[in-house]
Amino acid sequence: MLFTSEEKNLRYKLVLASASPRRLALMQQIGLEPDALLPADIDETPEKSESPRDLARRLARLKARAARKVAERDEAIGPSYVIAADTVVALGRRILPKTEMIEEAAECLRMLSGRAHRVYTAVALLTPMGALRERLVETRVRFKRLSQDEIESYVASEEWRGKAGGYAIQGLAGSFVVKLVGSYPNVVGMPLHEVMTLLEGEGYPVRLGWLNVA
Repeated sequence: MLFTSEEKNLRYKLVLASASPRRLALMQQIGLEPDALLPADIDETPEKSESPRDLARRLARLKARAARKVAERDEAIGPSYVIAADTVVALGRRILPKTEMIEEAAECLRMLSGRAHRVYTAVALLTPMGALRERLVETRVRFKRLSQDEIESYVASEEWRGKAGGYAIQGLAGSFVVKLVGSYPNVVGMPLHEVMTLLEGEGYPVRLGWLNVA
């Protein structure tokens, strides 16, 4: 029996190497429904003198490879398309942390106040045949000058917890942004155009889910 290239690629599942609700929601927004979520537990500490761009690329690759190993050991998944992403917020070459402590979040907001910064998201795709495809997207963001009350109120919201640079642009911190140049979903954590381009370029039926959109 002969299969079209699209039907052949439907045999392979789509894996998102993340537990991030925002990354999943972004993929679902463009009709991509991962068959499995396989977050990777990796050390995200920057290497000495590592640039923000290089850190994002390296972590995205590590996440994709870690998820692939898990997928291949699971008979229900097997060889698959594995998508991973990592987002880095930087002031010049200074990499801001993924904040977990109140003091970290407040310090990030003070540094970002009234200044422009860059958000880099690297996307890594591992194909069922093991090929690696990558994209790096940069977005420039400028914040308004934040008052102490705004910083304290935002920190109290806890929206910043676990977020690169100590803020979530899709939430309350959207009110801090006075200028954005580039991809908005890139700042949220998943540049959609690049994800679609990578998958489509490797034969994944990216628009199959569009058939059921009302």
